[in-house]
Amino acid sequence: MVFICCLFFNCTTDVSYKVKIKEFQHALNLQFSNPMSSPLNKEDIRTFEFLEFFDINEDYKVNAKLELTPDSPIIEMKTNTERIAYFRKYGIAKFKINNKDLSLSIYKEEALGKGFDISDNLFLPFKDWTNEVTTYGAGRYINVGYPDLGESTIEIDFNKAYNPYCVYNNDFSCPFTPSENDLPIEILVGMKTYRKSH
Repeated sequence: MVFICCLFFNCTTDVSYKVKIKEFQHALNLQFSNPMSSPLNKEDIRTFEFLEFFDINEDYKVNAKLELTPDSPIIEMKTNTERIAYFRKYGIAKFKINNKDLSLSIYKEEALGKGFDISDNLFLPFKDWTNEVTTYGAGRYINVGYPDLGESTIEIDFNKAYNPYCVYNNDFSCPFTPSENDLPIEILVGMKTYRKSH
């Protein structure tokens, strides 16, 4: 079926990859519709229908060159609440999208004074030119897995970009995106801004 499709249509994105991202999106919708796991408040869960996403585009999944920053200091990130989040810059990812050279800092959250990170994933917040237009104004997040030992690249899939939980519920405290992670392009994949159902 895939072979026949590609004979008659321009298959620029692998079908199995699209299925994988659709499953990721479906899992998020299930999470948001389940009162036990949803970041939505009780009132919004009752009217929730679905999350909105851009069309899937595999060109926004990149293998970035990773420059580790092992001696970086712990930094404070302001949040939408009075809480201060503590992170250490894990590295700088350099990559291209649409032939444009780009870079993003990747962070790991720290347990202040205890000397260890407190997350299974690396933290990648970013902003781009879609903010306040089709996406949340303060930026979006991506969970990034740790690279294998000795690897000098890291996968960043913008199709998995999602909104901070504080978009949905003021009970959550979310770090603001550092200015160094403002991208001078539109990232036209991932989650769009949240619109309540009525």
